[in-house]
Amino acid sequence: MKRYGNIVIGAAIAVFLIGLGPAVAQTTTFRNYHCADGSEFIVGFYPYDSRAYLQIDGGPVMLRKRLAISGTRYSGTGVTLRFDKAGHITVKRPGRPATACDVI
Repeated sequence: MKRYGNIVIGAAIAVFLIGLGPAVAQTTTFRNYHCADGSEFIVGFYPYDSRAYLQIDGGPVMLRKRLAISGTRYSGTGVTLRFDKAGHITVKRPGRPATACDVI
């Protein structure tokens, strides 16, 4: 059921981007992730914005880019998204341990 919701949200984002025009659609990056705990989320990056925009656990979350010793880290409202230099991705949500994720 959650996967279906992610597909619907991804389709809605795609339709929105098509409406904005090809220039914006080509410079905006959206990725779908699947995690070891079975969860999935979508993250969007905009070239003019240092924040990451997630659709996770049925709702939107905006994460600010934070200082990281190695790689890149985004966090906000209890959610932390990390990309290390080796290419590993983890997400940490309130009340749950950090979990490894892969692009799907």
